[in-house]
Parts: sequence; structure tokens; C-alpha cells
Amino acid sequence: MTVYHFVGIKGTGMSALAQILHDMNFEVQGSDVEKSFFTQKALEEKGIKILPFSRANINEDEIVIAGNAFPDDHEEITEAQSKGIPIFRYHHFLGEFIRKFTSIAVTGAHGKTSTTGLLAHVLKAAKPTSYLIGDGTGQGTEDGQYFVFEACEYRRHFLQYHPDYAIMTNIDFDHPDYFSSLDDVFKAFQEMALQVNKGIIACGDDEQLQKIHANVPVVYYGFNQENDFQARNINKTTKGTSFDVFIRNDFYASFQIPGYGDHNILNALAVIALCHYEGISADIIAAQLLTYVGVKRRFSEKKVGNQVLIDDYAHHPTEIKATIQAARQKYPDRHIVAIFQPHTYTRTQKFLQQFAESLMEADQVYLCDIFGSARENEGNLTIEDLKHIVINAQLLTEDNTSILQQYDNSVLIFMGAGDIQKYQQAYERELSAKGVS
Repeated sequence: MTVYHFVGIKGTGMSALAQILHDMNFEVQGSDVEKSFFTQKALEEKGIKILPFSRANINEDEIVIAGNAFPDDHEEITEAQSKGIPIFRYHHFLGEFIRKFTSIAVTGAHGKTSTTGLLAHVLKAAKPTSYLIGDGTGQGTEDGQYFVFEACEYRRHFLQYHPDYAIMTNIDFDHPDYFSSLDDVFKAFQEMALQVNKGIIACGDDEQLQKIHANVPVVYYGFNQENDFQARNINKTTKGTSFDVFIRNDFYASFQIPGYGDHNILNALAVIALCHYEGISADIIAAQLLTYVGVKRRFSEKKVGNQVLIDDYAHHPTEIKATIQAARQKYPDRHIVAIFQPHTYTRTQKFLQQFAESLMEADQVYLCDIFGSARENEGNLTIEDLKHIVINAQLLTEDNTSILQQYDNSVLIFMGAGDIQKYQQAYERELSAKGVS
């Protein structure tokens, strides 16, 4: 039997794809660095073999899927080349694989992962659905009709996909190590739009998305009245959010979500529009929206003592602002403390002022050292440059997390795309040692 061997199986997309193939009864294994990643738990639970990198992992009966983080001269990739074994980059393999299904790509600068997870949760209640979520979650069904997947714009990888549908949540300038400007990002999304086969569901409140041209229908959703799908009569409480949906000014149905903040309303609207387009009943949509528990590292809450600790992937100023807004809706009477670890020097440098402005939406700010990327040069930038322009910001290290105990009955939001979790874990160990649980 052919074995799918994943080079870099602990990557979020790679881990999810490995799980999908495993669920579809393919033989799957993979290799990676020894360091522990949050993605490997699901792989281990499914009994998928994880090996340390070695040329010896590569055998004649394998098909190699290589993670985008690993260069062509990686030892396993060169070994596969020398043996004439088929090698696919992750996004190339996925681009071919989705052709077997009604495929739905979820893309955008922000909200991809949450919207992909929500769409998969709703669709699978209606018809067999396979899905690949950017938090490392993947599930495959052999008789799957739909394939829902997160499509990342970074390095224009999503141009390997020709999906039936695309949900486009927004267009914003990010990944400044690759994209030169907002216009450059827009051009990538415009090119992607022309590759969609059946329809595009796009946020009409986003100025950039309003300019998208396509060869298929573009259905717009949002808060503005001009949208095809519009949210009205919004009611935000500490328990969640309810709203009515109007389709081209005609009442469609009322919905309730357990999420907080405007971004979660928009994510739900995108899902409602796609499902309506595919003829899924409002009753099924409403029931599934109510039971959605979210994806990993997106407003993941834990109560320790009388504090609420939130782990969130927010690593762009727009996302930080949205996360703090959501926390204020759920905990309006509590002090909000932002603990932020910038991700990549290029992003930090480009958005230094915007990071400062969004972080100051919190009541208190702590900053952790910048999490650099192997693909960049840090230059002279340090976390002090950001601290200098964030009023009253303080620095946090793994050794001084006890300083956070002073925020009694507060919400502590640990944000970042690097290894911000280690600061939260250090703080939890500190509390545990003092008998706080």
C-alpha cells in the first residue's frame, strides 16, 4: 500500500491534511523536529506515526508531501528526489485533492480559521463534509460531498486552488515580508477570484472586496444596507449575540451565536450566505450556529482563581482590536490586560504605530520579546521600540509573570502567533505553586 509521508507533519495545514487522509483510510506517517507543538496531539490520538527527520524515512512505496517551511535541499526531500519518489508541496497536493469534492475555500487577511471551522460545523449537519482548518484540525469522510478548507494568501499559495466557492472575509495588508503593499495583496485576491468556479461570498463592508471582479456571481454580506445578506437588530450580551438576517431587504431568519464582537457576526453571515446558496435550511443553520465551540487558539478561555485567561492567535492590529472588543462584550465590568508577543520583525516594524493604537484599547499592556522568523533579518528593531509608544506598557518575561497576579478579577489576554503560550503556561505554573486553581 502506498504511504503518504509528510515532511513537517506538525505544521497546522500539514497536520490537518494528514488527519484527513488517515480518516479516508490512506496509510499516513510524517516527520518533524523533536520540539512539541500543539498540533501533534490530534495526530497522536489517531495513531499517526511521527518520526524525527531522517533520510531513512523515505522508501520506494511512498508519496512525499512537503511542508512549505522546508527548502528543496532538506535531507528527506533530496532523498525522495534521488529515489524518483513523487513529491508534492502541500498547496500543490491540496489543489489536486479538492477536485473530487464540492470545494469551498475560505480566505481573507483575518477570520479565515474561525470561519472555516464554523462553516464545517454547520455543513456537516446537512451533508457529509471533510474539512481542513488552519488550527491543525482536519477530518475526512470517504463519502464526503463538501470539502471546506482554509486558503492562505501568503506567497500566493492559494493560487494553486480552483475551488467551486470562495468565502472572502476581508483584504488587509499583512505579510510585509512578502507583499509590497495593500495593492499587491488585492492583486493576489483578484487573481484568486478569477479561479473560482461557482460563486464568491464576500464581505461587502470591506472596501477592497467591493472592487473584486469575477466570472461567477459575487454575493455580499455585512452590516451595510447595500449587502445581499445584511445583519440587523443586533443584540450583544454577556452570553453571546443575536441578530436578524435580511436577504436583499427581505427578512430571512433570526440567529443567535455564542460568540462576541462584530467579527463573529460577520463570520456567521458568511456561513449563512453560503449555506443559503447551497439550499441548506435556516433551521439547520441556526441550530449549528448555537452549538459552535470555536477553533484552537481563538478566544480560548480558562478561569484560574478569579482571573479569566484567554489565549488568542491575534497577531495583526485589526485582530488585536477585535479580540479586545470581544472581551469587553463578554466581560464589560472587568479590567482587560493585554499580553502581546509580536510575530516577525517585518510585521512589527511595518505596523508599529497601529500595534500601539490597538493595544491601548486594553486597560493595561504587557509586551513580550518579538518572535522572529527564520526567513527574515531582525535588523535593529527590539520590543523596546513598541514599548516606547504604548502608554504605560511593561515588559513580561517567563521569569516575572507573577506581576500579573495584581490584576484581581481581571481578564488577561495572551495574544500572538509565535510561542506566547509559554508565558501563559509559566504564569499558570506560578499560580499553581501558590495553590491557585
